[in-house]
Amino acid sequence: MTIDRLIRIFAGSFILISLMLGVEASPLFVSSWFLAFTAFVGANLLQFGFTNVCPLGWMLGKMGVPATCEAPAASRG
Repeated sequence: MTIDRLIRIFAGSFILISLMLGVEASPLFVSSWFLAFTAFVGANLLQFGFTNVCPLGWMLGKMGVPATCEAPAASRG
């Protein structure tokens, strides 16, 4: 799993969870303030698209997650 894939998984999960907790029609509704978290994740994704700088990507890199997926040695030819 690479950093880019994990960023997409985290962002999608956080958006869906915050929507479930923030939309009044949801059976899991807690507070509409969770929609602010949805907006924060969306703004961070927009900023990441323009600058290619992401705090989550930085943290995952520090934890040793590979930035790219390398082919196994046998398939390199």
